[in-house]
Amino acid sequence: MYLLDLVVKYIMFDTVDKFEKEIAEFFGAPYAVSTDCCTHAIELILRYKEVKNVSVPKQTYLSVPMTAKKVGATVSWANTRWEEYYYLSQNIYDAAVLWRRNSYIVNSYMCLSFQFKKHLSLGRGGAILLSSKQERDDLIKLGYDGRHRNAPWAEQDIHSAGYHYYMTPETAQLGLDKLPDAIKSKPKLWTYKDYPNIYNLIHNVI
Repeated sequence: MYLLDLVVKYIMFDTVDKFEKEIAEFFGAPYAVSTDCCTHAIELILRYKEVKNVSVPKQTYLSVPMTAKKVGATVSWANTRWEEYYYLSQNIYDAAVLWRRNSYIVNSYMCLSFQFKKHLSLGRGGAILLSSKQERDDLIKLGYDGRHRNAPWAEQDIHSAGYHYYMTPETAQLGLDKLPDAIKSKPKLWTYKDYPNIYNLIHNVI
């Protein structure tokens, strides 16, 4: 029974691969790496690129500057009047509220959200859009405890540290189920105006 469970689990990760491919295709990106939330997508790419300085709009979500602090980066507050996405550092963008076909910025890292308020509403989930297959493979391992998806962890030789930030097959399947309607329907255009000035709330603790 244990062996059967393992086989079913790793077959199910094909669902995650398929979800990533369809998300990448919609946004016009070569690759996508799914995560359990956008905040962790941002954390993974900041860690992977060893970012030291992050520019954060004063009007955005709380977890963005907190994540920058978590990875040891310096936060620079900006009065950015952004729409759909904004620049963080080193071709890295917080695109949590973006939903627009072929909107990927070439050679960038764009972090998406599938939180319950977002256009593709999965309750929880995120992804990183990117251009490099090698970086895709590295980020999958970084977000999956240092391991890859196609074999039980006990059978792998783990060479690098990682974090428990992966998207589950169940969430990926929900994404595949809801994706056609999300593509057909008109998204909300999110801007900086949809967020309070968090600088006034937390600048003393960042």
